[in-house]
Amino acid sequence: MEIVFLIEQILNGLLIGAYYLLIALGLSLIFSLGGIVNLAHGAFYAIGAYLTVALAPHIGFGGAFVVAPVLVALLGLVIERFLLRRFYRADPILSLLLTFGLAMVAEQSLRMIFGAPPLPFSIPVELRGQVFIGEFIYSRYRLMILAVAAICVLGLWFLLQRTHFGRVVRAGVQNPDMVGALGISLKPYMSAVVMIAVGLAALAGVMLAPVIGVHPAMGAEILTFAFVVVVIGGLGSFWGVVVAALIVGVVRGIAAYAFPPATEASVYLLMLLVLLLRPRGLFGERIAKFE
Repeated sequence: MEIVFLIEQILNGLLIGAYYLLIALGLSLIFSLGGIVNLAHGAFYAIGAYLTVALAPHIGFGGAFVVAPVLVALLGLVIERFLLRRFYRADPILSLLLTFGLAMVAEQSLRMIFGAPPLPFSIPVELRGQVFIGEFIYSRYRLMILAVAAICVLGLWFLLQRTHFGRVVRAGVQNPDMVGALGISLKPYMSAVVMIAVGLAALAGVMLAPVIGVHPAMGAEILTFAFVVVVIGGLGSFWGVVVAALIVGVVRGIAAYAFPPATEASVYLLMLLVLLLRPRGLFGERIAKFE
């Protein structure tokens, strides 16, 4: 039974890592191409969760699962077009202040519209139930979240590595001036990247709404851990973020099993250890100043 319980905690850790991953991938993409550290990214996660609560009674959870990320992606497009685009070449501190302000506006707007108390939202009836494998029992809905996260990662990898869109994005990350010299404007690609990034964050909010509850500060809570994942994996590294999210999730799961009070502290200790050994992160580019 101890082994079964440990496996369950590790799977719960992977579940946490899965939604960290969906948010951290978007953070990494926006930073890589636009050079903007998006402190408002957690707000899109929260908006996705609230839209799910608002839409599910009318179009069902399946409809909200599709519509909420699309609506948030369109909101991200508007914000990128009229706000973020002005700061791609500006001092990074300006974009930090802008996105911090956006995060505060989003959180307070959710508080005014939906109220400060958490909103109840349960797992859809059709997705309830348990999966039994011998003595091992696990939630069917949580397994669905893991599967969806894996599909998103593979789909994003294919988009970035096997399509013309991905080739331009990767070239823009490596040498934007050369891409411009070839007559290719990165503005529409940046808009698409922001839409994909905030859509993934909203999708995480949709899936996690029945698991962890919905409240106005949920975006700020998740953002810190998403940044930890990006730092551990290495800024700008796709697979670094993927590996880091899984490691963080497993470490949290094992810590929850071995010493519950240290569950969250274990993540920060892991980041400290990684940065001491590799200041650039697991898969980040070498930083000569520090190494």
